[in-house]
Amino acid sequence: MKPDLRPGRPEFSSGPCAKRPGWSLAALEGVLAGRSHRAKACKERLAEVIDRSRSLLGIPDDYRVGIVPASDTGAVEMALWSMLGPRGIDVLAWESFGSGWITDIVKQLGLADANLHRADYGELPDLRQVSFDNDVVFTWNGTTSGVCVPNGDWIPDAREGLAICDATSAVFAMEVPFAKLDVVTWSWQKALGGEGAHGMLVLSPRAVERLESYAPERALPKIFRMTKGGKLIEGIFRGETINTPSMLCVEDAVDALRWCEKIGGGEALRKRSRANLAALEEWVARTDWVDFLARDPATRSSTSICLKIVDPWFSEKGAEERASLAKGIGSLLDAEGVAHDINSYRDAPPGLRIWGGSTVERDDVEALTPWLDWAYESIKQGA
Repeated sequence: MKPDLRPGRPEFSSGPCAKRPGWSLAALEGVLAGRSHRAKACKERLAEVIDRSRSLLGIPDDYRVGIVPASDTGAVEMALWSMLGPRGIDVLAWESFGSGWITDIVKQLGLADANLHRADYGELPDLRQVSFDNDVVFTWNGTTSGVCVPNGDWIPDAREGLAICDATSAVFAMEVPFAKLDVVTWSWQKALGGEGAHGMLVLSPRAVERLESYAPERALPKIFRMTKGGKLIEGIFRGETINTPSMLCVEDAVDALRWCEKIGGGEALRKRSRANLAALEEWVARTDWVDFLARDPATRSSTSICLKIVDPWFSEKGAEERASLAKGIGSLLDAEGVAHDINSYRDAPPGLRIWGGSTVERDDVEALTPWLDWAYESIKQGA
């Protein structure tokens, strides 16, 4: 039978993610609509996003924080195209987005001096093999595999190369040691539950030095250019964006950041995300048809929580049938209005992906688990 209790909010998508609890369109009533983003008031609002982000995340005072175009992808691309080339590169990939950065570096930028550290879905590469004599490019959390680096202990304080980190599904939910990183990127649409198309870019003094001392021979599109006359364009990091931002999205980001402060800041956010993971861990421990895709609990993501189906009945099916059955679970729950967008990523093994970031309530995760059992049994009986 169908469970009686439903999640209060069925938004478990891994991007864009659930809005903060209590959000409504009324939160945007102060939006500076119909205004030039170059106006003083608008620049102040953009700077507010930067300042609140710096404070909440504990970003060092001498690091630059900027708002850039094209979401997290745009922020990462800006760094790769503008900074890579003067030394060798180590690139880590254990899911689709890390693999995408390998494609950019090797095929699009054509940088041959690249060491590739790969691992299958559910695993991490051997972090001991990474050389920080080179520039190092990696994701903190593999959004499509649910596998994250356990901490920053493997990153040396004294390093020759730059540590370039795509942290889009980690910030505001996991401890990210900015002092060990030189470039950090994210988007509002992940852990903040904000709207898409805007990215955040953080640069250490070493990253700024690279930008001001190295001019790549390749052409750089306008939205990638962070220097002029060999000097950093400081306005980017004061709210003077490269292209026109949506002030509606900016207002939404400010609202989310204010909520983060109201509930207790960074540690409160991380605690909420860990509680969501704990709720699913308790359910998985008593459920025989499902397990985490991440094999090592120390590398298990608390945000993009990826699950695989381990029932022998399911495992014996062909690849196409497994994919169809797993997709059917998500479709059934979507039709019930219980959980939206929880199918695994298209390149990942068939299964489920449930967002457990800080804007999700543990009560909703707990209410979801009986529905997962119901949906699986319904699909199994109907197959």
